[in-house]
Formats: sequence, structure tokens, C-alpha cells
Amino acid sequence: MSHPFAEYDPRWQIRYAAMVTDAQLAVRRIKPGQRIFLGSGAAVPLALLRALLNERSRLADIEIVTLFTAGELPPAMRELSEIFTINTFFIVDSVRELVQTGRADYTPILISDLPKLFASGQLPLDVAMIQVTPPDKDAQVNLGINVDVVRCATENAHLILAQVNSQLPRTCGDSTLSVWDLDLLIPADEELPELPVQNPDETLQSIGKHVAALVPDGATVQSGIGRVPQGMLSHLVHKKNLAIHTEMVSDTILDLLASGALSDAADGKAEAERINTSFALGSRRLYDAVQDNPVFRFRRSEYINDPQQIARHQRMVSINGALQVDLTGQVCVDSLGTHFYSGIGGVVDFNLGAANSAEGKAIIALPSTARKGKVSRIVAQLTPGAGVALNRGMVHYIVSEYGIAYLFGKTIQERALALISIAHPDFRVSLLKRAVKLGFVRPEVGEVDGQIWVGSRELRTSLLLESGQLLTFRSSRPTDWKPIKKMLYSLSEGTVYRRFMSHVKRFPFNRLKNFTFIDQRRDVVVVGTVFDGQSDVIIAIGGYNVDGPSNRAEVAFLVRDEWQGQGIGTFMMRHLANMARSAGLAGLTAETLVDNRPMQGVLNKCGYAVTSHSDGDTVHFEIDF
Repeated sequence: MSHPFAEYDPRWQIRYAAMVTDAQLAVRRIKPGQRIFLGSGAAVPLALLRALLNERSRLADIEIVTLFTAGELPPAMRELSEIFTINTFFIVDSVRELVQTGRADYTPILISDLPKLFASGQLPLDVAMIQVTPPDKDAQVNLGINVDVVRCATENAHLILAQVNSQLPRTCGDSTLSVWDLDLLIPADEELPELPVQNPDETLQSIGKHVAALVPDGATVQSGIGRVPQGMLSHLVHKKNLAIHTEMVSDTILDLLASGALSDAADGKAEAERINTSFALGSRRLYDAVQDNPVFRFRRSEYINDPQQIARHQRMVSINGALQVDLTGQVCVDSLGTHFYSGIGGVVDFNLGAANSAEGKAIIALPSTARKGKVSRIVAQLTPGAGVALNRGMVHYIVSEYGIAYLFGKTIQERALALISIAHPDFRVSLLKRAVKLGFVRPEVGEVDGQIWVGSRELRTSLLLESGQLLTFRSSRPTDWKPIKKMLYSLSEGTVYRRFMSHVKRFPFNRLKNFTFIDQRRDVVVVGTVFDGQSDVIIAIGGYNVDGPSNRAEVAFLVRDEWQGQGIGTFMMRHLANMARSAGLAGLTAETLVDNRPMQGVLNKCGYAVTSHSDGDTVHFEIDF
């Protein structure tokens, strides 16, 4: 593969002999009381870090600032914390215990704002300890897999100590520096730390399928730091013409690249600059893949995390994780109560950018539980002390393994019901009770304990009408009661009378809840929807209620007047009958008015054995499986 790099200079140590030294001599240039920036991610200069520890008796009041560190660092970081002040902008395993016990500091900040601290002098840097490739014949070194805030730190520190590591891959983008911008070169080849590849479990697989449903072809995708957002990329391999604009890439990007999902639709070949990122953390396979590869562009955090830059991408989709979400939509990403756990990172940057992108989507994805199912991540109220990264006015999509909750522009009641619907079933009843007690939902909703369920995926189907209009059928949701109410009030008097066998004038909540708060393990309610350009509009509804002793269910459905006569009722009836049979029911029953010939025709064409008899003004139907 062609690339813009010159060859490494095999005589670089001779050419730059005045700058070349060993790690121990290099750190002796550091003075007590100085602030040191430590290169981040998999490019932490370990040789310099070890040398710094050896100078502990000489150095006092040193502050070490870093974005995050990877590799075998916990012992070193613990030793450093006993001598120096450690200040991290993102908490990872190596410093988590230190931060939580007050032996290290944590500075909450947006990644997009972090370079401003360095450049403005608000957080002046005396020393930057970084890692680079050997110089090439044009006197250029490369920052490799960690450009992020390292580039800005290098430009603003007074003393630059660079560990030269031939194991560090050269990358395209904002990665190159002149060797003359550095002060000391420390030759020290070391293997880069690797992030083990973890196979996604069933929960992650389910979340990934829901997220993939939200990502359109032609989208630009961001996946945040962490196992959940990174794991989502593997579910996009069947998409077309995607691009990537993200802080971090891991091994999951390689399968996406190999699938052709990042290919240009015009020529079927992966284009340069399809992947914009600021750092890579994964296996050696990933590090080899980014070596001299123009498909990957490593850019500064000032560019990657700029919300305005992010918003310029059409169909920008951000996928980030969270620790907790409360029923009003507040999202916590960096702490478990008062215990700081991770960092704000790029969550806010990308949420703002995606939300302001044309056709963009801002997604928070999280498992419904933690601690092996013992606690719910969807909570009535955040744990006291938890930080709010996304306030309730900023949140858009929340995804768990149980479904998708769209919260933007929704009322507190709609939000609470939507989030309870995608919480783990073990916690839905308690969440509903708390929601009623807190005044998030109307008291009548408390009567539906145990009836907030996400329907089986088997209930999802679609119908293409002769007109070319696509209808989607799915199980009803607690949040559907308002759209169903709107549909019912749009019906003609005749349609209402034929469906309810009376002249119903009002549809209060106590009646509407029978359509939306269903124990989907037993009863079924399905809605048919069409997309009107902005949202799904319900145009049909049907379902059945099981009678235990007879092992039969009574079926009923209705279609909006303007959609009648197009085969929708027949399709729904057959779909419901197939579902009932799959559920082990013996058959269905139904009642219609004598003059309701269309409904009688639909029942007779359901595909099963049908018997009927009239009783005055009504006709009773028995359908046997």
C-alpha cells in the first residue's frame, strides 16, 4: 500500500547524537515542582516512567497529568502516587482505586475542552513525556496510535522528552512532528500494551441489534470508549457506505472494514479518510493495520471532538455507554454515586454533535443491569452523588437489551414509561411503583403492576401494500397510549360502533391502558404503523386476550377509515392467528355485528377452520387450530 512516509533513517542516532540520551539522564532534566504531561493510551512512554520512579528521592511536588493510561501500570501508578501528585482526565483501571481513595486527582472535563487548558496556559505544562517512532529521512517523527491531546501537550510544554520506539506504528493524519520540535530522544524499543478482544455476550448482542436498527446506510458513526459502545460496531457489517469519526478505534473496526461497510458505494473500494480517529487501543493486529494506512486518519482531539465539526457530518450517529439513567432521562457516565469510575470523555461532545447533525442520532447504550443482575442501571433516581453528564433536555435515544426508548421532546410520564419498558423485567414493578410515588406518572398507571412488557420479536412483521406503502407491525408499548388515543379519535362513528358495538364518545386512560399495558407473555396487542417523514403513525391495532380455562383467546382489531379496504385487516388477522397458534392456544373466538360484513369476511379468510352462528344482532366465531 502506498503511503506518504519517507523511510526510517537508519543513522538517526548518529545524525541527532546531541539529542540522544538514555531515560535516566533525560528525566534528570526535570526539576522539583514541575508539571509533567504523560503520553496516553497504548503509547505511554514506559521507559521514561520507570526512570522517573528512580528519581523519586530528588524530585518533590511533581504533578503528573494524563488523559488515560494503558498497560501494566497499576504498581507504577501506586508508587508514583506516594511521591507525586497524579491528575487524570479519565479514570481507568490503573488509577481507579487511587482516585476513589483520594490518593490521585480526577479533573472532570470534556475532551473538546482539554486542549484549551494546555494552549491557554490555564494548566501550563513544564514537561511532556511522549512516545514517537524513529525519525525518517525527512527528519520527521510520528506520534503513532495516540494523537488525541498528545499533539497539543507537545506543542505547549517547555521540555519534550520522547521515547523512540520502533514498535510504534506510523499513522496518517496529524501524527507527524519535526524531530527539531523535540528536546531529547530516548531510544527504547518496547512492545505496546494490548487490549484483549472480548467476545460479546448475549446481552451485548441484543443491544447491538437494537443499535444497528437505528444506524442508516451512509451514516458517519462514533463509538465511545468501553466494551458496550465498541462492541456495537460488529453489528454494522451489513450496512453500506458508512464512515467513522470517533475518538477511539479498537479491533472491532477491522471486521467492519473487512465487511465492505465502509466502502464507497460508487466504486466498492475503501476510500482514504473513511476513518477519522484520535487514538487506537487494541491488539497487535490493529496496530499493524493502521501502519502507514491512509484509510485511518489520526487527528487531534480539537478536531475529532469538536461538536461543530461532528455536526457537519450528515447522519452522524453517536454511540456511547453510561453507568446509570434515571426515569427522567438524566445520564450518569463517570461515577457510581460519589465513587468516580471513568470520565466524561467524549460523551457530551458527540451527543451534541450528533443531535445537531442533519438526520443525526445520539444514542446511549447500556445493559439493563449491573453486578450480575443484582442492580438495575435504569433507576427512578440517580444514586446520590452521581454526576449528570447529559441532562434530561439533551438525551435522545436510550438502548438496552430490551429495546429502544426515544426520549427527546417527550414528557416525564412518557420518558418514565419508555425507560421502564426497556428495564430488566425483574425491576419493572418496583420502578413503576417509584414512578407513581415520585409523581412521574399518573396514579392510575400503578394499577398495571407486572404489565409493562416488551413484546416478542416474533410480533414484528411488515406488509407492502399495492400502492408501494410499507406498513410495520410491532407489539404495543406503554408509550403508545397517546398515539392510540389520537387514532381512536380520528375514526368515523361507524367504525367506532362496529368495533366497540356501541357509540363510544370518549376514550379515557382507563380504557386506553388496555391497549398498552399488556402482559405480553400471555396476551397480545399489535399496532400497525407508517412513517410520515418525522415519526411512526399508528393506523391499525389488533390483539387477543387469553381465556385460561378454554385455552382460547378473543381476537379483535380495527383499521383507520382511510386505510380500510387494502387487505390490512386480513393480514393482521392471519398474523395474530399464527402467533396464537405458536403460543400453544387451541384457537380464537370473535364477535361481530350482523351487518359488519367486512369483519366477517376477514375472519373467514384467516386460513384456519372457522365456524360461526348468529345470536340476535351479533355473530359468534370459533376458529380452531
